[in-house]
Amino acid sequence: MKRVTFARIPSDEAGPVIRDLMRREFVDLHAKIGKDDVYRYVPILLEHLDDVRAMGLETLEGDAHTLDRRSPQEKIHDILVSNEELAGIVPDKWEYVGDIVIVRMDPRCAPYKDLIGKVYAEVLGAKTVCADIRGVSGEFRQPSMEIIYGTETESVRLENGIRYGFDVTKVMFASGNTDERMRMRNLDCTGETVVDMFAGIGYFTLPLAKYSGARKVFACEKNPESYEFLCRNIKDNGLQEKVIPILSDNRNLLGKHFADRILMGYVQTTSEFVPKALEMIRPGGIIHYHDTFYVNEYRDRIEDVFDSACGPDGYEIKRIREVKSYAPSVSHYVADVVVRPSRLSSKQ
Repeated sequence: MKRVTFARIPSDEAGPVIRDLMRREFVDLHAKIGKDDVYRYVPILLEHLDDVRAMGLETLEGDAHTLDRRSPQEKIHDILVSNEELAGIVPDKWEYVGDIVIVRMDPRCAPYKDLIGKVYAEVLGAKTVCADIRGVSGEFRQPSMEIIYGTETESVRLENGIRYGFDVTKVMFASGNTDERMRMRNLDCTGETVVDMFAGIGYFTLPLAKYSGARKVFACEKNPESYEFLCRNIKDNGLQEKVIPILSDNRNLLGKHFADRILMGYVQTTSEFVPKALEMIRPGGIIHYHDTFYVNEYRDRIEDVFDSACGPDGYEIKRIREVKSYAPSVSHYVADVVVRPSRLSSKQ
C-alpha cells in the first residue's frame, strides 16, 4: 500500500470528470482508481493537487493499491473501467511495432479514444498509439489506422536478424506471417535467382536474401510507399549487392524462364498472376504460391489453379502449409509447387 491523495467524485458525475482529469494529466496512473456505492476515488499526482482543488473537487488522503506489480492488461483495465461506459469493451490486446502500439478497438470506444490512447501510452511506454479501425483493404493491402496518441508513425521492427522499417499508417505488417518469414530465412537457395512478385517492404525478400544463399533477388513492388521502405530496408540490412528493387506491376517484368524460385506472397487474387510466374520460372523451378481458401478445400482449389495454368501433369505440389487463420473457416495457405520441365518445353 502507499499513501496518496484522491479526488472524491460522485459516481453519477465520474465519467466526464475522470476523462477531463486524464486529459489534463493530473491522474497518478500507477495507483488504482477506487470506488464505493456513492463515489469514485481518483489518485492525483502531488504536483497537481492545487489544480484539482481549484476545479472544485474534494480531496482526501488514503491508501491506494499500487498497479506496479500488476500485468499491463490489469493496469490498463483498472484505469479505464473506472468509466462505466467502457466496462466490457476496453481493448485488451495490442501489438508492438518498435515503440508504437497498435490496438484493435471496439467502435463503441470511439468517444473515449483519446483517453484509451493516453492510458496505453503511459502503461506500455509507447511514443505513439494507433487504433486499427478496419484492418487492411484494397489492392495495396493498406491499413486503416487512426492515431489516438502521439504523432510519430514510422518505426522499425526487428525480427530474426532483419530490420523492417515502415510507417504503420501507410503500410501493413502481417505479424501472423512470422513463421513463413523464418522459413524463407532457412531455405537453401544457394546460387539461385529469385523473383519476389509482391515484395512489399521486403517481408520475404529480406530474410531470404540475407540468409538463404540466393545469388540475386528481384523484388517487385507496385505501391510507391511500400517501395520506398523496401529500398530503405535493403540498404539498412546491407543487401544492396544482392537485391534489385523494381517499382512496377509484376506483369510488366521482362525475361522468360530465368528464375529458379518465385515468391507469390499475396492473397485473394493470386491466381491471376500465375501465368506471369510460369513465364518467368525455369524448368524444375519452385513457386511459393500464397492464397486464402476454405479449410476443407484448399488442396482442391490449388490444384484447380495449376491444372488450369499448367495442365494436370505440368506441376507437382511438394508441400502445403497453413500460414495463419484468415477468417472463420478460412485460412491463408502457401503451396510449394515445382513446375515440371515438360510443361515449359511444351509452351516454348
